[in-house]
Amino acid sequence: MTNSIINPAEYPEVTQNLSENFILTTLDDLYNWAKMSSLYPMMFGTACCFMEFMAAYASRFDMERFGMIPRASPRQADLLITAGTITMKYAPNLVRLYEQMAEPKYVIAMGACTITGGMFSVDSPSAVRGVDKLIPVDVYIPGCPPRPEAVIDAIIKLRKKIANESIQQRQQTQQIHRFYSIRHQMKAVAPILDGQYLKSSTRETPPQELAMATGLELPLALPEIHQESEVRR
Repeated sequence: MTNSIINPAEYPEVTQNLSENFILTTLDDLYNWAKMSSLYPMMFGTACCFMEFMAAYASRFDMERFGMIPRASPRQADLLITAGTITMKYAPNLVRLYEQMAEPKYVIAMGACTITGGMFSVDSPSAVRGVDKLIPVDVYIPGCPPRPEAVIDAIIKLRKKIANESIQQRQQTQQIHRFYSIRHQMKAVAPILDGQYLKSSTRETPPQELAMATGLELPLALPEIHQESEVRR
């Protein structure tokens, strides 16, 4: 009876077969396994796609089961999910955050506004038509906004991409022809809407023509203007 027990209580003895006591692997497989099993995304969001990104961490989907712990600092993160619209004004900050992340680092473009500009690509003068013009992108998630299942699917695809990488070929797969390289020289432009129009004289006291047309109380200097116009006539 005791010899037929499938799972005996005593500890198994070390066998003489070496194949059952040693694990043979390569350095690339071990390195890639460590990277794909501990992706730390940065808490980054600019629009409504970030709500779906947060929903992926809720109890229904639980994206932390992939070993993904969100980090609030770019120096501790290795995955940047651009969840939301990127504007021209925010572009230098996005490039700065990406450059502060340590290698190896990866980028997922989430949502139509991030990939092509989305609904703002037609008439918006400030939306960036594709975040890949600023930083290299590894995986794209289409949708407006994409659901948390799509985010998890993108994570699985990114894990497969990391599993096929090689340490020696890492520098050869870098994206080139970027609009904003690392040594960018972006010049700050003065904002058009500076808020000074609220302090203009025309808002405190309307123009005389408007006051005469609407029948408002005329200012004190208005009779003098009428006298000058009569003298000119």
